[in-house]
Amino acid sequence: MRVVIDTNVVVSRFLSPSGAPAKVFDLWRTGAFDLVVSAAILNEYRNALAHQRVRSRHRMSDEEIAEVISGFQEFGILVETEETVSVVAADPDDNKVIECASAGMADYIISGDRHLLDVGEYQGIQILPPDAFLVAFRPEIC
Repeated sequence: MRVVIDTNVVVSRFLSPSGAPAKVFDLWRTGAFDLVVSAAILNEYRNALAHQRVRSRHRMSDEEIAEVISGFQEFGILVETEETVSVVAADPDDNKVIECASAGMADYIISGDRHLLDVGEYQGIQILPPDAFLVAFRPEIC
C-alpha cells in the first residue's frame, strides 16, 4: 500500500507525539505502508517544520529538521510529478499533494486539510483524515 501524507499531518506528528498522526507514522516505520513523497512535498514539510510558530512548539534545530526531511527522502518513495492537476479549486496549492499521489500510484492521501478532504477521492486515491485511516486499516494491519 502506498500513502502520501499531507504536511499538516507531519506537523501534527511533531507537535503531539501520541495523537493519530504519530500513530500513522508508527505504522509507516513498521512497514505497514510505503510513504510517497515528491520534491515539492519535502520542501513544504521543511518549510512548515521551520516556521517560527511551529518551531517554538517542537523545538527542533535546523539540523534536526534537515535530518527528518532526509529520512523521508531516504526511506520514502521519491517521485517526480510531471502532470499538473486542478482538482482543489478552493486551495490550488493543495494540488501538489494529489499530483504526488498520482505520480506515485498511491492508494491513499492522509490529510487534515478540509479542502483535500472535501475532494474525498481522486482517480481511485482515497483521501482520509489520520483517525479514519487508522480505523479503516486496523484489521489489515493487525
